[in-house]
Amino acid sequence: MMIRNPTPVRETDDHETALHRSYFSVASYNIHQAVGADGRRDRGRIATVLKQLEADVIGLQEVDNNSEEQIFQLDYLARETGLKAIAGPTMRRRDSDYGNVLLTRHRILDVRNIDLSVPRREPRGAIDVDLEIHGRTVRVIVTHLGLSRRERRRQANTLAELVVPKRDRLVIVLSDWNEWRPDGRRSRLRAKPFGKCERLRTFPAWLPLFALDRIWVWPEHALIETRVHRQPPARRASDHLPVKAKIHNRF
Repeated sequence: MMIRNPTPVRETDDHETALHRSYFSVASYNIHQAVGADGRRDRGRIATVLKQLEADVIGLQEVDNNSEEQIFQLDYLARETGLKAIAGPTMRRRDSDYGNVLLTRHRILDVRNIDLSVPRREPRGAIDVDLEIHGRTVRVIVTHLGLSRRERRRQANTLAELVVPKRDRLVIVLSDWNEWRPDGRRSRLRAKPFGKCERLRTFPAWLPLFALDRIWVWPEHALIETRVHRQPPARRASDHLPVKAKIHNRF
């Protein structure tokens, strides 16, 4: 007869728990107001993609909440995923708002909104949040930069001035960076304060050619891997593919 000693099982469980707490995942996804490649608005497809991602923290861009059309994408996606939602609208009208959203399963410590708007351009902004993830404070920024090069430069500089990393603080930027050209030296210098980023093609979803959607991580060695989510629903749900990263929480 074989008798199992409960002690090793407990130690294994403790080890697995500790290992699980050493890592977490984040994702960035421009949902294009839930309008897919076929021109249909279907928030259910977006919810399916978010569930497939199984990320601890998700930054969304181009989220539409329109009371007149009964869209309410933020509330719907939060309910379907079971995640807490933070809204960061960049455009407000009488019956609607539009902009960035952060979804998370972790405790929210503080929320700040950053205005990145440039005169005579579409209003832009960022959600700047402190989360408690496995006992550590993690700063997460969700943003969507502008279309013009000069506009992006100004917005990146504004963010860089606000992001002052501490040695004991993880900083993650979940973004549609809107950089269409291969990054040159000036672009790399502007991005330096945000840490490490792997440039992966995410746009358009059906034939990705451009690395628009990016996840930046500081310190750089906390970024383990980044990948593009390419499962079939994601190719139809939006004009962007989501990008997901695995983060080391102990360094």
